[in-house]
Amino acid sequence: MIYIALLLVGPLAYTAFLSLTDARGSIQADFSFVGIQNYLTALTADPRFWPAAGRTLIFTAGALIAEMILGMVVALALHARLKTGAFVRITFLLPLVATPVAVAMMWLLIFEPTIGFANEALGWLGIPAQGWISEPATALPTLMLVDVWQWTPMVILILSAGLANLPQDQQEAAMVDGASGWNRFWHITLPTIWPTVMAAVLLRGIDAMKTFDLLYVTKGAGGGSRHEAETLNVYAYAQNFSYNDYGAASAISILFFAFIAIVIGILNGLGNKR
Repeated sequence: MIYIALLLVGPLAYTAFLSLTDARGSIQADFSFVGIQNYLTALTADPRFWPAAGRTLIFTAGALIAEMILGMVVALALHARLKTGAFVRITFLLPLVATPVAVAMMWLLIFEPTIGFANEALGWLGIPAQGWISEPATALPTLMLVDVWQWTPMVILILSAGLANLPQDQQEAAMVDGASGWNRFWHITLPTIWPTVMAAVLLRGIDAMKTFDLLYVTKGAGGGSRHEAETLNVYAYAQNFSYNDYGAASAISILFFAFIAIVIGILNGLGNKR
């Protein structure tokens, strides 16, 4: 318990303490208590807080929905005992081996505007080159695509474990009664593995909201020249390490923590209702 307190509760409590101060510059410098002023500033006067919160929600929702759909489709295909099942499983798990920074660097080269393979492939099709990560309209969707590429295998792994324990007697009875594949999935398979589905949603939802490596490497601590992909995680880092505003950064971090707790609570409630 002491070990957990030192590693988890201690830093969180210190961050909450700093959020109530105007600490800037050197952490050893004098600072004074300002109460909830940092929170009020972030919520009412900071022009970058709410846009960053919106991008966090969009990034999380878009990546999570795509990963759950693709993960379910692939997990069902693997569950059908295809002859290439073992090979496909290994292939799909490969993205999980690489570190997020290495993945970000790889895709940064792929989406490079002048020499990247993505625009080269578009040229073969007669489509003009795109500013995948540099343009405001495409930056966030492109980074969501990278997140889906790397983390869908995790969803496949979780859902495959749930499908492995799926009782076959109900499936066989439904087939005898003439139920279609969709009806069997919607009325038997999905309700049976629903706890596993919600576990995947919660795990990936939390991870997607906390995504930092990918966004930082591809867009920098400031989220790019126009902050096209700046989420709350990246914004808090920028306030702390680029502007040395420890009080404001800590307040944003605590609000981000609360934001995650609220979203997870909503997802958990919806899952229990279903």
